[in-house]
Amino acid sequence: MQSLRVNRRGRYGDYGGRYVPETLIPALDELEAAFRSLRRDRGFRRELQGVLHDYAGRPTPISHAPRFSERAGVDVWLKREDLLHTGAHKLNNTLGQVLLAMRMGKRRIIAETGAGQHGLATATVAARFGLECVIYMGAEDIRRQALNVYKRQRLGAQVRPGHSGTRTLKDATNEALRDWVTHVESTFYIIGSVVGPHPYPEIVRVFQSVIGREARQQFRKAVGRHPGSVVACVGGGSNAIGIFDAFIGDTRIDLIGVEAAGRGLNSGAHAATLVRGRPCVLHGSYSYLLQTPEGQVAEAHSVSAGLDYPGVGPAHSALRDTRRVTYAAVTDREALKAFHSLTETEGIIPALETSHALAYLLKHRTRVNSPVLVCLSGRGDKDIDIIREVA
Repeated sequence: MQSLRVNRRGRYGDYGGRYVPETLIPALDELEAAFRSLRRDRGFRRELQGVLHDYAGRPTPISHAPRFSERAGVDVWLKREDLLHTGAHKLNNTLGQVLLAMRMGKRRIIAETGAGQHGLATATVAARFGLECVIYMGAEDIRRQALNVYKRQRLGAQVRPGHSGTRTLKDATNEALRDWVTHVESTFYIIGSVVGPHPYPEIVRVFQSVIGREARQQFRKAVGRHPGSVVACVGGGSNAIGIFDAFIGDTRIDLIGVEAAGRGLNSGAHAATLVRGRPCVLHGSYSYLLQTPEGQVAEAHSVSAGLDYPGVGPAHSALRDTRRVTYAAVTDREALKAFHSLTETEGIIPALETSHALAYLLKHRTRVNSPVLVCLSGRGDKDIDIIREVA
């Protein structure tokens, strides 16, 4: 695969599409038409570039990690999305989508969230532009991410808990979809990752591709060459697609996506969708999915709330099948070790999601080509209580 583009049927190869109630088809058609038009609109692009620079803090830098590199045995550079306003890459997408919503005349915003960073970014942009905001979050994730919940409430958002199922991201997404079906005329649903029905995976990919565009130029300027490997964690997959997008066509560069092996791939308690899943439909899209032997959606587990999802974006599914990206998984224990390692060696506290990508380097140094570029997708403030619980 030399490029990553959706076809006219809303698919990346076999994956993607629209599997939604008929009531949502007109809304998706309207969204796709608006997105296609505004992508070509210079005024829209200038406005987005302006808020990304002046409000969000782009471009984010890349940082060399010399002491962590010594421990990992490879030369490691970090793309610092943790330095973006709100502390993670999610703001790139929410700013793009909220500007799109306002151009479409939608003044009520809803979103789903797991680790809470997408919810925080959505609440932030809704406050910035004076919009009504409702955030759905699984009750278990609300418990695990209490600080982010409090921040969103201070920003004026309603946080509605989901008590069904595993009470995590999958269930929050179910609740958000029900809301959208009920209020489709007035409501814009900001999906936080490269999942969901077409055109959402493409919209999120486009808005997150700024990560890779910046990183490619910055790496060339700082190091004088291209990276040997680019590594990112994968839950739904937005930060990974964001950084991979600029490198997919350059086959000299290895791309590695790291999922959550949880308590172990054979334990039944993991979120390694691309490593252990099978294609099926979830949340409006055909993609890889964790399933029970009976074909039902399996429960996912990760110490990281942001990776605790049984599905994955359709673009990642296509990249898996073409083998352009290598997908692997690391355990909770290995991610926690990497969290402490980067914190102690570089004075950078990474999110538990990002810690999975860092753990891959510590575990599989012989499988990566140096120098390595890692997407540091977010900072770990939100995870401190979890770290304290499991320490």
